[in-house]
Amino acid sequence: MSDICVEFKNLTLGYEGHAAVHHLSGEVKSGSLTAIVGANGSGKSTLMKGIAGILKPISGSCVTRFKRLAYLPQQSELDRTFPARVIDLVSLGYWQKRGLLGRVSADDRVALGRCLDAVGLDGFEKRALDSLSGGQMQRALFARTMVQDADFILLDEPFNAVDARTIVDLVALIKGWVAEGRTVLCVLHDHALVREHFPRTLLMARKPVAWGPTPEVLTRDNLARARGFQEAWDDASGWCEEQAAVLDRKYGKVAAHV
Repeated sequence: MSDICVEFKNLTLGYEGHAAVHHLSGEVKSGSLTAIVGANGSGKSTLMKGIAGILKPISGSCVTRFKRLAYLPQQSELDRTFPARVIDLVSLGYWQKRGLLGRVSADDRVALGRCLDAVGLDGFEKRALDSLSGGQMQRALFARTMVQDADFILLDEPFNAVDARTIVDLVALIKGWVAEGRTVLCVLHDHALVREHFPRTLLMARKPVAWGPTPEVLTRDNLARARGFQEAWDDASGWCEEQAAVLDRKYGKVAAHV
């Protein structure tokens, strides 16, 4: 079996013909823990949606070799006013096995209870979603992710609007998943958190700025180069090799190292 979980080959992704991720090539190894960092609008969430199959490539390819995917989007993409309970949300994690209308078995409910206990929400099964704090909602979403029993996990800004204690608990869960052999990609903004807990990092600025061991990626020069690319970006224009060459001459040659 290959130890490569996802392979990008000159991948370009975007919306309505406007590219947001450009010329990404590289590999994600199975069982790895990788942070994806960059400024707002740098293509991080777009890349996650490309891996999940929500977005199709404009060009290039994203070759996946995992069995089951779990994707946790940003909380801002969720409708918390929908009249549902915690158990309803977490039970959605079974849809890949049971289908959206499939019956959740007694064994499923026992496993679901264990997942809620693992994230610190034992006894919250019947709580309405709109009554949860930001941290409690994120714990419920992590429980749904656990229920999916996926070998590849995408987490898009999982620590936004949550307290420090919740971050500690959720980081421990993530590390536990990796220890079990699962692969995790996580979009983050907190560079200190990335440096402390994430062995590998992909730094994005619409295109890959650097990719590899975190200490080699989150350097002053790489972060300045990423800011330069982001500030120089013109949303009204398309991306082309000529434009890339201009930016490279201005801010330095950029290469992605896996």
